[in-house]
Amino acid sequence: MGYELRVVRESPLAFAELAKAIAPAGFELRGSDEIVAGHGGAAHAVARWDDQLIGEPGSDWQVAQLLRLSAALGARLVGEDGEVYAVRDGVIEVEAGGGTVEIGKFDEIIDAGPASWTP
Repeated sequence: MGYELRVVRESPLAFAELAKAIAPAGFELRGSDEIVAGHGGAAHAVARWDDQLIGEPGSDWQVAQLLRLSAALGARLVGEDGEVYAVRDGVIEVEAGGGTVEIGKFDEIIDAGPASWTP
């Protein structure tokens, strides 16, 4: 299991609400628990449903997709250590420990696709 990011809302998210909200945002439900987004003619996993939406990103693209998904659901994207991910002025940022780190430009990351991070 990798590092988890959670889609967090003030009010709990029901599965029926999730299923209704993701399609207009460009996501699909695969099986009963996996949310996918398309890139390059293929579907790529973004999150899984386990009474909440959880993602284990392996690329900046997946982080960006989780941010899109969070926005579509009126939610925030939060890491397991409490950091908050957001898009500000077209740039993905992570707020943690009193500071902010920029990941990169949202549109460029989405266009680049789901290339995995390398160690």
